[in-house]
Amino acid sequence: MVAADRSLLSGFEIIVNGTQLAIEVESHINHVVVDDSIDVPGMFVFELTDSGAREGETPLIDNLDLFALGNVVEVKMGFADELETLIVGEITGLEPSFVADGVPVLTVRGYDRSHYLLRGRKTRTFVEQKDSDIIVEIASEAGLTAEVVDSQVLHPYVVQANQTDMAFLLERAKRIQYEVVVEDKTLFFRPVSNAESEVAILAMNDDLIEFYPRLSSMCQVSEVSVHGWDAKEKKGITGQAATGDEVSTMDGQESGADLAEAAFGAAIGAVRNRPVMTQAEADQQAKAKFNNTILSLIQGEGSCLGRTDLRAGKVIKIEGIGGRFSGSYYITSVIHRYSSHSGYFSNFTVRRNAS
Repeated sequence: MVAADRSLLSGFEIIVNGTQLAIEVESHINHVVVDDSIDVPGMFVFELTDSGAREGETPLIDNLDLFALGNVVEVKMGFADELETLIVGEITGLEPSFVADGVPVLTVRGYDRSHYLLRGRKTRTFVEQKDSDIIVEIASEAGLTAEVVDSQVLHPYVVQANQTDMAFLLERAKRIQYEVVVEDKTLFFRPVSNAESEVAILAMNDDLIEFYPRLSSMCQVSEVSVHGWDAKEKKGITGQAATGDEVSTMDGQESGADLAEAAFGAAIGAVRNRPVMTQAEADQQAKAKFNNTILSLIQGEGSCLGRTDLRAGKVIKIEGIGGRFSGSYYITSVIHRYSSHSGYFSNFTVRRNAS
């Protein structure tokens, strides 16, 4: 079915505190957005016109029960009767617009429950714990259930230094090439999943409307070394990672490290500005830094007819764009947009570590 035909079938559904919006409210909504990213809280926005307003009266904007701060909102999108949940979050802001000789407009904004991790800054220490243990503790404090993949390495001493919980968790995740994802009331802490199988295939002249990849060898290195100090043994520590330590080459022929070395020679990326106290920490961080660096070999953005299976942290396959750039890509963000004028479309950003 061509995109124009399918867009006519696109739709959405908004559920507030477990109850679907009444048709007399939903009919006033003309724009819905869900923004899903691997490094910031997921966000929803919907806009409605208060066309029932009379002079000095705004019944929808003033509906204190329906659009109260903290109300739980579930947003679904899709086609025909096949709607899927894209986000469950809470209302955090209301943004009305009042224009002379115009109809008042209300923008309702909210975030997934990771927004609790942004409330306030903390300074504290964690002793003899793994990152996955720390995440379980912090998730519980935020009222979330943690689902973690064991990070294996025990850290003698970790400091959260005047940081929000979110900034601290993202920092710990980046050190070991993990990702932090919140879905409803569950916080996931897991390795970056660029080695996983694709959840969707997008092909040019089918669902894929446009795609703009960029391959760059800048910042690519053939080896990463992480340096630290073992206070007990009173000696230096070095962890190393190089070609062969890729978690996956994402069905490409050569990784970013191989391509850059073949073209410009070997280069070593040294990390010396992090407290590293054990050999296990150094080895883990070197491999993580190496994989994070090569995953920036190809970066791109594209758009397609709305796809609810496109989610940040998942892998998609893009076909029909030639041999060099066709293949698997790791999604870093997706914006799902529904408009009463144009229907449902998805915009995404991706990365790939090989070509």
